[in-house]
Amino acid sequence: MTAADTTSASPLGRTLADPLAEALRVIASADERGLFVRLMGGLAFHAQAPTWTARISRDGRDIDFATRSSDRKQVSELLVAEGYLPDKQYNALYGHKQLYFVDPAFRRPVDVLVDKLEMCHSFEFRDRLKVTSPTLPLAELLLSKLQVVKINRKDVLDALILLTEHPPGDDDGAIGSAGAGAAINVPRIAALTSSDWGWWRTITENLHKLRSFVETELTADELDCGRARRFDPVDQIDKLEAAIERAPKSTKWKLRARVGDRMAWYELPEEVGHGRD
Repeated sequence: MTAADTTSASPLGRTLADPLAEALRVIASADERGLFVRLMGGLAFHAQAPTWTARISRDGRDIDFATRSSDRKQVSELLVAEGYLPDKQYNALYGHKQLYFVDPAFRRPVDVLVDKLEMCHSFEFRDRLKVTSPTLPLAELLLSKLQVVKINRKDVLDALILLTEHPPGDDDGAIGSAGAGAAINVPRIAALTSSDWGWWRTITENLHKLRSFVETELTADELDCGRARRFDPVDQIDKLEAAIERAPKSTKWKLRARVGDRMAWYELPEEVGHGRD
């Protein structure tokens, strides 16, 4: 992808060829209208690690946004005005929690989650949209990967680049900041893992998988940002694990822990087909 390709606009409208540049353009348009739209999904990790070279090719990448229910109608109107085609049937059925659009120029899907993420585990982000821009806060980005029960290499790398670029903290870092000023809010993560045994079970297993990946599979270029790493990912994993284990567990957590793996502790999200008619 050339520099010209990155910012070239669709002949059918305003949308840009590069999905990250396009996502940031939509977020800026939403900001101008006083709407809260934040980036999540794989592109959000590129926004938080802009010099990350391992997955620099973004051709064909989906765009995933997060918004709140009070802005849902206006966000839909904004996307339509920008040239996106809504899946009317899907949005009528599921629009209270997720909206689906397509950029016809680049055949690029756009998902808009409303108020919360619901996959293998769920968490609300409605009240967290004001914390940072242009992405969800770092804790929520990390949670979105660590909640995946059948975590894959792409998810692992996304989580590791976040842990390599940003420190754990007692809060989100400088409010409204992105990049070096932001931190991974450990109390936000520990609040979930200390009250919900299922969250604890999945996250601790995935942190173990991340550590094993770094030690046995990670190649030199996969976390390359064109400079020395800001943080050692294994050290970051150790700190996060220690904080999770230190946090006092709720009575509900302790009761569920007695059942353990004999009962499923997660959901497997179903794929829903799309048809814009």
